[in-house]
Amino acid sequence: MVELIDEGNKTSSGNIVKALAQSMLMTVYLAYAEDVQRQHYLALQVSHNTSLYEALAQAGWLTQFPDLASWCQEVMNIATPTAKRWHIGVYAKKQPLNYILQPFDRIEVYRSLSADPMSQRKSKSRG
Repeated sequence: MVELIDEGNKTSSGNIVKALAQSMLMTVYLAYAEDVQRQHYLALQVSHNTSLYEALAQAGWLTQFPDLASWCQEVMNIATPTAKRWHIGVYAKKQPLNYILQPFDRIEVYRSLSADPMSQRKSKSRG
């Protein structure tokens, strides 16, 4: 253990340790639109080398959203996201749950669409 002593400045070593710990953290953002009226946004401080899954857990979203937690358990060991089945990404790019976050990453939880956007556009153009 290194003890820092500064006689000229009465700063405690506890404050220095706290400042060092905070400098080891990074900010990431989480976004989830459950539906049109319920949207969730959160800025979260995480340690470097935090995975996407760990950030979801730290944010409390795996408790708050049981369907998300169930889905995560189903796909936990999948290394390559599958197109239609994947519900999580970073900056609109689907990522596996073990993806290591970078500072200021935006984690996005995607909801399943009730209808295919292409068929919706076609029906609107006919109507």
